[in-house]
Amino acid sequence: MISRIDLRGDALPEGLALRDLLPRADFDVSAALEKVRPICEAVHHRGDAALIDFAEKFDGVRLESVRVPARALADALEQLDPAVRAALEESVRRARLVHRAQRRTTHTTQVVPGGSVTEKWVPVDRVGLYAPGGRSVYPSSVIMNVVPAQEAGVPSVALASPAQAEFGGLPHPTILAACALLGVDEVYAAGGATAVAMFAYGTESCPPANMVTGPGNIWVAAAKRFFTGKIGIDAEAGPTEIAILADATADPVHVAADLISQAEHDPLAAAVLVTDSPELADAVERELQPQVEATKHIDDRILPALKGRQSAIVLVDGVEEGLRVVDAYGAEHLEIQTADAAAVADRVRNAGAVFVGPWAPVSLGDYAAGSNHVLPTGGCACHSSGLSVQSFLRGIHIVDYTKDALAEVAHHVVTLAEAEDLPAHGAAVKARFGWKVPGK
Repeated sequence: MISRIDLRGDALPEGLALRDLLPRADFDVSAALEKVRPICEAVHHRGDAALIDFAEKFDGVRLESVRVPARALADALEQLDPAVRAALEESVRRARLVHRAQRRTTHTTQVVPGGSVTEKWVPVDRVGLYAPGGRSVYPSSVIMNVVPAQEAGVPSVALASPAQAEFGGLPHPTILAACALLGVDEVYAAGGATAVAMFAYGTESCPPANMVTGPGNIWVAAAKRFFTGKIGIDAEAGPTEIAILADATADPVHVAADLISQAEHDPLAAAVLVTDSPELADAVERELQPQVEATKHIDDRILPALKGRQSAIVLVDGVEEGLRVVDAYGAEHLEIQTADAAAVADRVRNAGAVFVGPWAPVSLGDYAAGSNHVLPTGGCACHSSGLSVQSFLRGIHIVDYTKDALAEVAHHVVTLAEAEDLPAHGAAVKARFGWKVPGK
């Protein structure tokens, strides 16, 4: 059901050579880019009309309007299952606790008497958030996008999710209910590349945004790449992934369940176990079969994901080697199920989020840990972070110097300008002192 990669015995290679030995899904954003280009250009030139046509083509429903009526949002929240509402409210509460603590404050550094640099943090003016709506419905992604944007102080927040023929062309009602719960009243029935293009260019119904965030499929990732440089993006999210670093102390029932939980997202989802215990590897393989048979989405998602080239059990000589492997892999979600898991987790350098010990499964982070589940995939955790309040903030330096403070350093500025053969830079300082620079 799942392949094995044996890295025991020989010294592990360094850097990219080690990454190349590890399983990864095929995810060619460059190829998809050429397919989304005409979609984005159509939205640019035809606005709402293109969005309506694409909804009919891709989602099988002809929309009267792209924007979701306020009444539909209110109705969705009113009709929401009370238990689901309570769970969403608790998820929001915990997410706000974590994300509110991330907010940066203005800080002034007195460099010299009379000379200071202040760094202030300013939210982007408007963001377009995306909540997927393909194989599953993700109200949790609404929370993970909206809460950090709100806590950052973004004044204009809009959200898009695909039109659903089953619901008369509206996004899924649970998505709408989550928006209403969070006070987001600007919601659009648009999916995939069309949603990203709508936010990037703006249409008759939707003003353009400065930034687009949120997980999605390869078409969303390709559209984000298309607009990189025009708008801000969070990341080109690829298929979801879990890596579990485990030793003989891990419970194979837990490990198997966690691998399956990630595999049920998508046939390209990656489920990777890294262990120094062949006995645990065998026990996990035995556990997979009955647990898979007892759940849903077996043939269309879970089995293709577990059997795919992106999933494997990786055998290593010890936890030390296992750490090197998971750091090279740079997982979106990394579970540490070893002896002294907290100490091992503290040594991890590359992961979107780390889940420590047997009682912190990835599922907890998906919904109610308070952490964010919009995380870097495809090894991007080696250089990128997950979505946070900082994602929506811009740091601006404010330089404030008096005449005396400038005079004290002017000769250094002029010297460096001349060293770079930029005499006008130096002249801009000289002009303030009658062309005779103090200190020279």
